[in-house]
This record gives sequence, structure tokens and C-alpha cells, in this order.
Amino acid sequence: MSKPLIAVTMGDPAGVGPEICLQLLANEEVLAIATPVIFGDARLLARCARQTGLQAPPRIVSEIEWSEKCREIDGSAVLDLFGFDAEGFEPGKVSAKTGAAGFRYVEKSIEAALAGQVAAVATAPLNKEALHAAGITYPGHTEMFAEKMASKRSCMTFYSPEMICSLVTVHIGYQDVVPALTTKRILDVIELTAESVQRVKGKKPRIAVCGLNPHAGEHGLFGRGEEETIIVPAIEAAKAKGITIEGPLPPDTAFIPARRRTVDAYICMYHDQALIPLKALAFDTAVNTTLGLPVPRTSVDHGTACDIAWQGKANGSSLVEAVKLAAKMAA
Repeated sequence: MSKPLIAVTMGDPAGVGPEICLQLLANEEVLAIATPVIFGDARLLARCARQTGLQAPPRIVSEIEWSEKCREIDGSAVLDLFGFDAEGFEPGKVSAKTGAAGFRYVEKSIEAALAGQVAAVATAPLNKEALHAAGITYPGHTEMFAEKMASKRSCMTFYSPEMICSLVTVHIGYQDVVPALTTKRILDVIELTAESVQRVKGKKPRIAVCGLNPHAGEHGLFGRGEEETIIVPAIEAAKAKGITIEGPLPPDTAFIPARRRTVDAYICMYHDQALIPLKALAFDTAVNTTLGLPVPRTSVDHGTACDIAWQGKANGSSLVEAVKLAAKMAA
């Protein structure tokens, strides 16, 4: 069986994206199961290779060659999206032009996915400050992919060997979380998670739903009845659809080791409810995915790390895991 072709976006040029992409291109474990193609700038990657001592890209593909022969690519390569001044920027420094470049790589990967040229997309990190400086107002990759792929429903889910978490709300402030919570939205996230985890794990998953308030509201003592009026109805609706599910659980004990042994995936109400325990347990191995898209999309579980960018210090294991999961989901 042929290996799936995976588009890997280079991320913000000023961050760690270029060097972890270079590490990926030489990773034998990845090359054994997938054909990764970096959507980025070949000259910039060559500059990064010189500066970090990493191996330069083995093959450069032009946009013309890609459009004509993308399905014939065998082995790792770089799709050279020419146009960025590879010498005229400072690594580690946020700027509008690096934000615009990173966004362009994502747009091109989405176009390739929708055209059926790649089986999945894995993304290196973007810098939100750089995006906004370039006039790009998306909160993050998840919202970009959901809108540009016209997904009717989607959610952000994190896979790791230690735990799997899906988020009901993502990049919004705390004061905006409660207004964004609806029974329908929670049920959508539960269903998307159950479907995805069953595909990946090959078994019917056990889902746990976290409460919003301390002690999951303590039967109405904390909060304004969000558990009883919003979360519980979603859980009951999921049970009626045959999903194995429990909750709402008190968030402060939901992730203890004994509980994690009985749970395949968690549904979390807001960003840090999921990301604090996840990053404490699996910072280097967690993979961010967007569920509900027509093509699998995965990502690293870290930011651009501009403070260590282009210094040969970046750990590329999260991108390796992202491409491995993308290949598995594509299959």
C-alpha cells in the first residue's frame, strides 16, 4: 500500500517551525509510514539548516511541478512557495511579513487538501501576534481550517499517550465561555470525539465530560446551574445515541491517574481546563487535531518559541507525532 502524502506547513518563519520541519524530513520513523512535503520556502529552510547544523532539504519541488506531478512524489520534499525574503528578516522576531508568510503556507495546504492532492495536513506553529500584525484576525489554525473547509461543525482535540481531550470553547476569554456554552455545541463535540477516537483506537470509547464550575457545581451551589441546564442535557442526549459517557465530573479530580485509566477521552468546557493537565503530562508528545473537517488536520502542541528559534534547541517530537497521527487518520 502506498504511503499517504502529508502536507506539512512550515509555520511562522521566525519561530521554531523551520528547524522542526528540517528534523522531520530526516526522521526515518516518519518516512517509513508517510511522505511528508513541507509547504514553505526552500531558501529559508536552507538558511536555517546552515545556521542550526541540520541537514538541508533533500528535494525541492516548484509549484508548477507540484501541480503536474504531486502524486508521483516519493520521499520527503519541500514545496517551494516562492515569495518570502529568506534573508531579509530576523529569526526570533515577530513581524507582519512572517505572519503573512505563515498564513500563506496554511492557505496553500488547505487548497491542496481540498483538491485531493494530499491525504492530510500537519501544521507547525503560527504566531498570533505576527498574524494580527499582518491583518489576519483568525484566533488560530482551528478557525482557519473550519472556515476555509466550510465545516458545519468542528472541534479542537488533543491526542497524547496519556490522555485525549476535546474542547467545547477554544480561543476566547473566560468571561465569554458561559455565553458560548450550549447543549448543542457540547453534544457536537461529544459526537465528533467519539467518532474520531473509535477510528483511531478501533474500539468504542469511554467519554468523560468535565463540569464548568468547581466541584461540577456542587448541585447548584456554585455557578448558575450550567451543569444542570446545559451540560447534563448534552450528556443525556449522547447516552440516547449509544455513546458510553459519564459526567459532569469535578474538574479538579477528573484527570487523576485512577480516573485516566477508565477514560478514553475527556470533553472540556474551556481551553485551560484541558491544556493545563495535558501539557503537564505530555508536552512533547501531544498532538492537536481539528475534528469535523473533510481532510484530517493535525498540529504540534506548542507555539513558535521565538526565544529559542533557529538555535538548534527545538524539540521536533510533537511534529513527528502530528505527522504520524495524520497518516493514521488518513489511512
